[in-house]
Amino acid sequence: MADQADLIFHGGDIVTVADGPAPEAVAVKDGLIVFVGGLDEAVDGWQGPRTRVRDLAGRALLPGFVDAHGHLGGIGLQATIANLLAAPDGHVTDIPSLQDTLRAWAETPVGRDSDWIIGFGYDDAMLAEGVHPTRDELDEVSTTRPVLAIHQSFHLGAVNSLGLKRLRYDATTPDPEGGVIRRRELAVPPSYGEPDGVLEEKAFNPASDLAMAGLPEAALLTLFIKGAESAARFGFTTVQEGGTSLVNLQALRDTAAAVPFKIDVVAYVKAEQLAQAPEEDPIGASPDYVDGVRAAGVKLVLDGSPQGRTAWLGAPYLTPPPGQPEGYCGYPAIEDDTTVLKQVEAAYAKGWQVLAHVNGDAAIDQFLTAVEGAAELAGPADRRTVAIHAQTARLDQVEDFARLGVIPSFFSMHTYYWGDWYRRTVLGEERAATISPARWALDQGLAYTSHHDAPVALPNSIAILSSQVTRRTRTEGVVVGPEQCVDALDAVRSITVNAARQYFEEDRKGTIEVGKLADLVILSASPLAVEPEEIKDITVVETIKAGQTVHPAPAWKAGATALPGTPVEPRWGCSC
Repeated sequence: MADQADLIFHGGDIVTVADGPAPEAVAVKDGLIVFVGGLDEAVDGWQGPRTRVRDLAGRALLPGFVDAHGHLGGIGLQATIANLLAAPDGHVTDIPSLQDTLRAWAETPVGRDSDWIIGFGYDDAMLAEGVHPTRDELDEVSTTRPVLAIHQSFHLGAVNSLGLKRLRYDATTPDPEGGVIRRRELAVPPSYGEPDGVLEEKAFNPASDLAMAGLPEAALLTLFIKGAESAARFGFTTVQEGGTSLVNLQALRDTAAAVPFKIDVVAYVKAEQLAQAPEEDPIGASPDYVDGVRAAGVKLVLDGSPQGRTAWLGAPYLTPPPGQPEGYCGYPAIEDDTTVLKQVEAAYAKGWQVLAHVNGDAAIDQFLTAVEGAAELAGPADRRTVAIHAQTARLDQVEDFARLGVIPSFFSMHTYYWGDWYRRTVLGEERAATISPARWALDQGLAYTSHHDAPVALPNSIAILSSQVTRRTRTEGVVVGPEQCVDALDAVRSITVNAARQYFEEDRKGTIEVGKLADLVILSASPLAVEPEEIKDITVVETIKAGQTVHPAPAWKAGATALPGTPVEPRWGCSC
């Protein structure tokens, strides 16, 4: 009786993502996998009076999915404010539908109590007009409340006239370093031109901060719980808060202390937050989870968004954005290479893992130079430094990833969401063909990972898999760079064992093997058993964390209404 299992799974495709033949059964006891093998052996050796025997009925059992990069609070935010996404994730098709969606949210309980009218997810590439909304169009939503429409990249946004007034942006306001206030017309100094409402990067961030600060406190206190619930719905058993402030890290821990997370959360603090911190280790980095949370290291942001045309490229954009000249290549978030080097050096000295947001190849060059310099100073070590997104990585840079031990974590869904935009507007056919170059990474022997970067996209695990295998675009349905396609097993590895390795957790997560956590997901079908074009139709049936079902989980919602703790600081720093 002492050895009886809590659960035995059988009767479906069991994808272990480990070496060896596919087993018939998996047994779970006390949150751990205790048996993987034949059904008769499982029944004879592990079934007892209290054992629940689960027939998968032809469905698939896989390791629980591990989020290689996302923003937990941002996922909760995505579920709280107006949904301005295009199909298949929303219904905004043009500026009138964007305006209507904002007006409707303003009349919801959260919207009525919010200072600002806020929506997230519009994409000028998908709007019928092909442009960003302006202050004038958002004035049609409201002239008595500030309005913010956030671009899907979370690197740009548009505000109405009252929003600009709150920000104190007018014709006398210069562009901040690392940001752009778009103008209605060219101006003669000392005027910079009247703002048209569209804000980029560090000009946009204050608008996001002000708008989020105006959300009702009850909504802010439940963002992390909502985010975890949403991620579990897509099969994730480990998620990331990827680029938080020290205040939000404390809020995350306070939330977990009040209502422990049902899934694991790994947090990374923005590197610039740490320059003035008096503590030796203000992060409290640890390999161990407390109430489902652990901090692991720091996050650098070195450029912007390729679809928003703010990423820092080595060669010009095919079509520059409004107000920019021919030859425009975007711009760095940190112009001083020495500052970047010092941030990486400081993290290496303290043993913190480093993640860096690098979309453009010029930003990747800046990061690789810093990594090489910092590693030379600190000496050899297994650091598993991560290049987040690496959208436009060149082949020589992928080779450098392998040489320097840098893990590329691709935002593979760009091939689906923005592949056509890249081909026609951003990069042109040749450069667009190598976005998210997973095949190059495999050729170099790299255990790359792939992520959703929610809230930029929904935390959709199935879309991550499908986009890597097919690279088929959303609007024109073409395959962008077929030579970069990977097979279904490599795609699955990118959100299981490879992602677990990225977190230094491959000894306990990422495969179905004896001794590992019973972090599991049941899918309607195995991605390895269907045609590539059918992967997108697979659904997540159940998510299991350490042997306990966390999705669907009606009881989870009972504790998500009132959470004591540190108020959340309204800065998410999401990135695409």
